[in-house]
Amino acid sequence: MAVAGLAARELGESLVRVRLGGKKHHPCGPRLRRDPFTSVPYQVCTGEQRRAESSARSRGFKFAMISGLAAYLSHAHRIIIPESGQGALGPSLVPVGQAYPDYRSHPAFARRMERFLKALLGYQVRYDFPHIWHTKGETLARFINECEEGPMAWAETRSCWQQNRQISVHGKARQCGICAACMLRRLTVHAAGQVEEANTYVWEDLGADTFEAGVSPDFAKKKITRAMGEYAIAGTLHLDHLAGLLDSPANAPRVSVETLQLGRSLGLPPSTVEQKLSRLLTQHKSEWERFMVSLGPNAFVAKWACEARL
Repeated sequence: MAVAGLAARELGESLVRVRLGGKKHHPCGPRLRRDPFTSVPYQVCTGEQRRAESSARSRGFKFAMISGLAAYLSHAHRIIIPESGQGALGPSLVPVGQAYPDYRSHPAFARRMERFLKALLGYQVRYDFPHIWHTKGETLARFINECEEGPMAWAETRSCWQQNRQISVHGKARQCGICAACMLRRLTVHAAGQVEEANTYVWEDLGADTFEAGVSPDFAKKKITRAMGEYAIAGTLHLDHLAGLLDSPANAPRVSVETLQLGRSLGLPPSTVEQKLSRLLTQHKSEWERFMVSLGPNAFVAKWACEARL
């Protein structure tokens, strides 16, 4: 939403927002107009069920394909990817567990999609990453400062991917507040100097001394599953590991590979990429440390981060 608001200042009515979803109101609230391509029907027949791709990584291809088709139908040649540096580069720089690096929102993957669409449709598009060298907090702060709707509209958005039945309180849906998406949101809001109501999240207090103590007192305790705890640990450690990436010489090879891939994908010299990537990671580290300090020394997320560093 923030990137769309900033892009609209440049492109005006030429901007077409493309998203996947049902026929519900726009997630930014009913007061905003419904956007073109707000619901894109699709069906993929894979033949034998055992050959179906069921992992989350297939979403990257799905989103890139839908936006590519939208560009083709609307005679556009530029596709704006709204990811910040944390969202686009974090999953490849800091893989989760033993999983392979995730490139679904990475420029290297986007360049391959450009070649694929050219071969498929005979049409040239360009995936653009205007905010890849900035944190999400920097993007949100700019949106709030530069766009008329910025000061109010951001609070209406939703970041959490969990289903309403898992994270409702007294029948009203909230955001969980502890998954990777929610953790990045909370970091972003803090970095942008904003404050949300505690009841925005199921986990109202990240400064609590235990995971269980941070949850809303009105949330059914039987819903606090082991999986939720694991999501919270993974989300915290992903952001913490990204913040410490430049601190250890052991990470130098990974950063070098990332620099090489980004240079090739974006058409930039290695020295420029190295400078921009270093600034991004340094900024993320600064925002993360300030966020941890704001939670207090006894916060359970701070304890997780400290234990992982030992």
